[in-house]
Amino acid sequence: MNTPDGLRSLRVGLGERAYCIHVGPGLLRRGELLADCLPGGDVLLVSNETVAPFYLETARTTLLGSGRRVETLVLPDGEVHKTLASFGRVVDALASGRFHRDCCVAALGGGVIGDLAGFAAASYQRGVALLQLPTTLLAQVDSSVGGKTAVNHPVGKNLIGAFHQPVGVLADTDTLATLPPREYAAGLAEVIKYGLILDAEFLDWLEHHMPALLERAPAPLAEAIVRSCELKARVVVEDEREHGRRALLNLGHTFGHAIEALAGYGEWLHGEAVAAGMVMAAETSHRLGWLDEASLARVRRLVAAAGLPVAAPHFAPEAMLAAMGMDKKVIGGRLRLVLLEALGRAVVVSDVPRELLLGVLSDVRRAS
Repeated sequence: MNTPDGLRSLRVGLGERAYCIHVGPGLLRRGELLADCLPGGDVLLVSNETVAPFYLETARTTLLGSGRRVETLVLPDGEVHKTLASFGRVVDALASGRFHRDCCVAALGGGVIGDLAGFAAASYQRGVALLQLPTTLLAQVDSSVGGKTAVNHPVGKNLIGAFHQPVGVLADTDTLATLPPREYAAGLAEVIKYGLILDAEFLDWLEHHMPALLERAPAPLAEAIVRSCELKARVVVEDEREHGRRALLNLGHTFGHAIEALAGYGEWLHGEAVAAGMVMAAETSHRLGWLDEASLARVRRLVAAAGLPVAAPHFAPEAMLAAMGMDKKVIGGRLRLVLLEALGRAVVVSDVPRELLLGVLSDVRRAS
């Protein structure tokens, strides 16, 4: 649905837990949209030290306009703080503030805040409402949608978490104006992912519109966000808890999570690691005889055009493979990878020869 004020909306059809995703400018000031999402109780607004100076007071004022008590919690910024200790701070704020089961946790920030606050909402009193207010491109197109919440463990990324759908997602595109170029490019990795796994026409569109997207032109940017959310919502409705098809959304993530863990959380942004991981997945698909040279080259060109890395750091292949073995998609000790049968068509594979993988991990890397 489109409106004259630039608002575009779609619905994630999960029965009684269905919710709307709203995309457009100025949404943090749209009290009527917030009120439609919220339950009747108080709100804990969680943000971080980077986002809060820009948008915390706007969101707080809008939430106060709904007549609710609104408390705020500002956490340190960065993937390194996506921990059980930070999760504990959110739960402590809820408990000490005497928030009840009709409360709502509102997550104002990027993927780290969304995942972290979402996990606290999933756990507090066995589950309270979660409102996602994503302020990064990556969060707007991916992590705020679908109900995955988690914190990291030193052994692996997102190892501790829960599925907990939000009551709504408000993606205010105005917040992307203050996003640093590196963070913005990291979000484009997830946008590219949707074209690679699900929609060859969208991939073509991205190739033609990447210059405009890099300039953050409003119309193409809104189209990319909405199309990404539509594709993700479709998969989430089919397979909410990742028993099958939803695993396709993890293209590049098994490689990427290993890069993040070995580099040290925060050294590589999630989207940067996923970008290199997608190239490694495409290379693996090529060596299996599925992608031809021209298709592999297209993947590399598009990732590079978005200002993203096309190779991993210079980690030992055996170390990368060991880190990949801690991925959540490992079942029965078998490593499962999302690979490409063709551009726009992905598949989950669990029988990639070890030597082939070691060859990819050795060749698709760069000096650190």
